[in-house]
Amino acid sequence: MPPFQNPPALQGVHIGLIPLVSTDFDVLFTLASDPLVWQQHPNPNRYKREEFEKFFAGALASQGAYKVVESATGAVIGCSRFYDYQPERCCVNIGYTFYGSAYWGSGYNPQAKALMLDYAFQFVATVEFHVGAGNKRSQIAMERLGAVKVAERPVTYHGELESLNFIYQLHTAVAKG
Repeated sequence: MPPFQNPPALQGVHIGLIPLVSTDFDVLFTLASDPLVWQQHPNPNRYKREEFEKFFAGALASQGAYKVVESATGAVIGCSRFYDYQPERCCVNIGYTFYGSAYWGSGYNPQAKALMLDYAFQFVATVEFHVGAGNKRSQIAMERLGAVKVAERPVTYHGELESLNFIYQLHTAVAKG
């Protein structure tokens, strides 16, 4: 089985990444139903149930999605995933990440990315991130992580229209948490 298909749970000091299951829909939709969460994303309508259903279906289909759980409280605070594993390029993507707005600025996103990068770099040399051209928060987060913008291209997200994305890369030698 490929390493990013049904990956293991990952545990950090303050958060855990638990493989996503279908029964996680309601708790994640509660977080996702805030329009502010999607304001800068390529699809700002993901706060609507029918749009989030497509997003969630894509997460399950990826077989690489996680719910992000706060260790101290057990609260589900967000979601992220591995996708587009390309063994011939020794590359995988990390993305489709969102957090409830109450958890922004908490330091949880860099912790989640560090856990995922540590796992990914056991199997690949490069990790890519697709970031919507208008998503300034995520672009800043990528730069803080040490990722480098390498391209701009249209990307079609699962069940959604094509949109312009910036492509960021991290290589094992420059990854930092």
